[in-house]
Amino acid sequence: MNDSSWGAPPHAGYWGPTEQGPGQEAAPAGPAYDAHDAQQTRPMPIAPDVPAYGGDQDDDRGAARLSGPLFRDEMPQARPYDTPQARPHGAVPQNPEPMPDASQPAPQPQKKSAGRDLSAAIGVGVGLGAVIIASLFVVKAVFVGVIAVAVVVGLWELTSRLQERKGIKAPLVPLALGGAAMIVAGYARGAEGAWVAMALTALAVLVWRMAEPPEGYLKDVTAGVFAAFYVPFLATFVAMMLTADDGPWRVLTFLLLTVVSDTGAYAIGWRFGRHKLAPRISPGKTREGLLGAVSFAMVAGALCMEFLIDDGSWWQGLLLGLAVAASATLGDLGESMIKRDLGIKDMGTLLPGHGGIMDRLDSLLPTAPVVWLLLVIFVGSG
Repeated sequence: MNDSSWGAPPHAGYWGPTEQGPGQEAAPAGPAYDAHDAQQTRPMPIAPDVPAYGGDQDDDRGAARLSGPLFRDEMPQARPYDTPQARPHGAVPQNPEPMPDASQPAPQPQKKSAGRDLSAAIGVGVGLGAVIIASLFVVKAVFVGVIAVAVVVGLWELTSRLQERKGIKAPLVPLALGGAAMIVAGYARGAEGAWVAMALTALAVLVWRMAEPPEGYLKDVTAGVFAAFYVPFLATFVAMMLTADDGPWRVLTFLLLTVVSDTGAYAIGWRFGRHKLAPRISPGKTREGLLGAVSFAMVAGALCMEFLIDDGSWWQGLLLGLAVAASATLGDLGESMIKRDLGIKDMGTLLPGHGGIMDRLDSLLPTAPVVWLLLVIFVGSG
């Protein structure tokens, strides 16, 4: 730094009290400069006690920000003098943290929530189970009617949500009539009858939609054919299981394994779940829940095959339970993908604590053909 900035003339030198410059007498002890030199000095600038945030330490251009952060969410970085030991005398810290109020009780940790009304869900589940068991073991034809009603309601929920959320008008009338016919054909004529009814239903959807303007025709009929396959066609395998001599027990095994798989996934996942299974599809599902579903379903499968199915064996039940856990989980994830695309939580509100019919059929529908096929392989068509 230039010496003149501190007030000394360029030609003036300083020699200590005992030193003598060339050609000069010793200077008396006292101030380094005489009064004439002192009058020519410029005053020293006074530095502030507390530097402002954002000064020349932060700004490359050397311009200090006097008004604080530029944005509200821009938090100043801690400076050395922000600590109590290094803060200058009288400086007030910025944004001091509030002291805890001893009079207020400490917040209690929140308990895990099940996410649904369990009392309503259990009551509805018990009621549905009673209807199914009564119709299943009294008259087979009545149970076929129960399947057909569930299919029609499920189609109504699915097509309604498609129209509300996406503007897709899948024709409900041919889907409902064709879906009910598919269930009856599967029960009366087996897989061949189910395929024929499926083809005729798809054709009816194509023709029915022609009565409206052509705009959106392709997406409407595509959604209609998808709905026909997803709901009634997969449900026909339940009707085909019923045709065997031990048909009611096969259907009961199918229902029990699916329910037990879902229950095991829910119980273990809710209590021990830590690692997400598919967070982008269904954030609530965990890998621990999947292990619970597999374990519960395999044990239930071994018991069902040993005691409920004619000529069944426990080891076959283990394989059956493993397959049910996998198909039920994939079915649940598949419907979760549909609901996420539609931007909804449930397909309906018909069943308190459960949502809609489709929210209960999501794991049953893809599991039906898996159970039907494995039972045919293990013990025959009966």
